[in-house]
Amino acid sequence: MIVAAAQFPSTPLDIEANAARTAALLAEAAGRGAELVALAELALTNYELDAIAAAPEQYALAPDDPRLAPVRDACRAAGVAAVVNCPGAGPAGTADGMTIASFVYGPDGALLTRYDKHHLYGRENDLFTAGPDAGGRFTFRGLKFALATCYDNAFPEMAEQAAADGCQVYLASSFHDSAERTEQYGATARDNGLDVLLANGVGRGSESVACGYSGIWAADGTCLARLADEAGLAVAEVGRAAGIAAAGAEGVRESVGDR
Repeated sequence: MIVAAAQFPSTPLDIEANAARTAALLAEAAGRGAELVALAELALTNYELDAIAAAPEQYALAPDDPRLAPVRDACRAAGVAAVVNCPGAGPAGTADGMTIASFVYGPDGALLTRYDKHHLYGRENDLFTAGPDAGGRFTFRGLKFALATCYDNAFPEMAEQAAADGCQVYLASSFHDSAERTEQYGATARDNGLDVLLANGVGRGSESVACGYSGIWAADGTCLARLADEAGLAVAEVGRAAGIAAAGAEGVRESVGDR
């Protein structure tokens, strides 16, 4: 399967503008053959903790929020799945219990799953509620995916559990401020036998300046695609190792059956 990591400088607090930019990138990625596109942490609002804290009810989004209609429509029009990250409304659909959420929309625009960031960082703890330590798994086009968000990836057990759960692809939405920090994802891939996609922010947030350098790594740690600090898409094929393993298992079954 071909996937894409999208990075762009989000317009601070302008959900409609960022949803429109996301929709355009989904169409562009589909034109390059991608079937799934992931975006950076808080891509729909930018990483603006002070402003979100001042008006959480304005920025907490549910998966069916009308402001996200352009994203859902783009999924349907382009036939792609999308992983979009935003302040997520709590269980009652309000800002109470707000999380840092990844919504995964399928190519029909319907919600496939939701993942709420488990390991909050610094001042995030004052604003957001941590999600459970499990979840964020979904199967799409025959591959099993795991989700993680930024500081989650500082904890090796996140990727280790994804591998133990039989996932083949690990999707990380982040807002890293150092290119050096993005290098960890190649090691995460190699150490856990997972294809890894990093969608990182680019541009200034309230706490730091995100560096970009989104990329995709194969399960042996090989870098398949990488951006620098420009807006755009990193596009590559994942799931080859899973396909080879499945083909090998099928061959064993066939040879045993021929005896």
